Amino acid sequence: MEYFIQIFGCQMNRSDSERIATLFESLGMRSTDKMEKADVAAVVMCSVRQMAADRVFGLEQKFKQIKKLCPEFKSILTGCVVENDKERFAKIFDHILDIKTLNQWPKLLDTRKSQTLPSPEEFDPSGNCDYFSVLPKNSSKFSALVPISKGCDNFCTYCVVPYTRGPLESRAAKDILNEVKTAVNAGAKEIWLLGQNVNNYHDNGVDFAELLRLVNDVPGDFWIRFTSPHPKDFNDNAVKTMAQCQKVTPYLNLPIQSGDSVILKTMRRPYTVAAYKTLVKKIRQAFKKYRHGLEKEVAISTDVIVGFPGETKTQFSNTAKAFKEIKYDMAYISQYSKRAGTVAGKMDDNVAPKEKKLREEAINDIVKITALSHNKKYTGKTVVVLVDSIKNGIYGMGKTRSYKTVKFPLVGSNPKPGDIVSVKIEKVQSFGLIGKLQ
Repeated sequence: MEYFIQIFGCQMNRSDSERIATLFESLGMRSTDKMEKADVAAVVMCSVRQMAADRVFGLEQKFKQIKKLCPEFKSILTGCVVENDKERFAKIFDHILDIKTLNQWPKLLDTRKSQTLPSPEEFDPSGNCDYFSVLPKNSSKFSALVPISKGCDNFCTYCVVPYTRGPLESRAAKDILNEVKTAVNAGAKEIWLLGQNVNNYHDNGVDFAELLRLVNDVPGDFWIRFTSPHPKDFNDNAVKTMAQCQKVTPYLNLPIQSGDSVILKTMRRPYTVAAYKTLVKKIRQAFKKYRHGLEKEVAISTDVIVGFPGETKTQFSNTAKAFKEIKYDMAYISQYSKRAGTVAGKMDDNVAPKEKKLREEAINDIVKITALSHNKKYTGKTVVVLVDSIKNGIYGMGKTRSYKTVKFPLVGSNPKPGDIVSVKIEKVQSFGLIGKLQ
């Protein structure tokens, strides 16, 4: 039997897919890169934006076509599934399964009856259904995704994660460290620590700062990255620890979501713009104090939503102003889209689509300028790059420790994905560097 996994959304969903792959292969199945060839297809969905849910709904016709050719074909939906969508999804998928019940899935895959199974207790009365007990089949040989927690307690008004993933639960530190050690021993050069609210980690006295130190102390030559942190949970100790741990890369995605404090309050983001700016200043100062060379300049990216319900032009101008002052290296910009099942979904989505697009373009234009300014300091410098792909045998692509994308011609060299190489930067762009292998 063959299986196919389709992923929508974030790195946490990709991490989930790696554990699903392990489960399927433990059942004697092998992967295929085409859904039409699969006996079982699992879709790991994201529900943060309505557009993501619509893409999953769009699979209905494809499933019908496959079923005509292969009546035994089974489809599974998992990931972030909103309760309001389950009735409609139940008409499309054979199973809607909570990812937290992963180690119980084999008990269900012998039935063709369509069913929605949201609760671990339905499979195991003890509730002992920790899906982290299923170790991942890493999709990358050099970059390992290691979840440190699941769920979220924040209930931001635009987000469904607390409803789909449940409350925040931290993994045992010893289990995280074992998974990191296993990945490093298998050749991983990059470890991503994952959580919907990654820096709110707590396990029997081990907080996020202490976990960073413990992972940093794992023997081996590897880089540490993490996502996604919440500004409210970045205390001074975490900032200092991040800068002091030399395996932690000088890159941070720190979501701001809005540069207007009134909108932040409406979003239920418990910080002000002033507090956020103070945090950014502390982070930059800490890297200047504890790092050397190019690593003194920590690269900071962010997430922002434009056109949130009620956002006036003045409030948006405050966001634009904040972006000019903070000077991000990169930004992931989303136009607000109404999502059923959230508090914001009940608000009047009163910013016109055309205006949302203009606001997105305005923020992008600001980031292009600030990112180019940051990148200019790399001109003539030699950086280490983790190669992630080789394009047409002509040039390589990879990331610096500060998460800058680097392109370099091969010119007789033969690096492969997972290699760490030195590249002298000869040209810079807003969102990329171009150089020559050393």
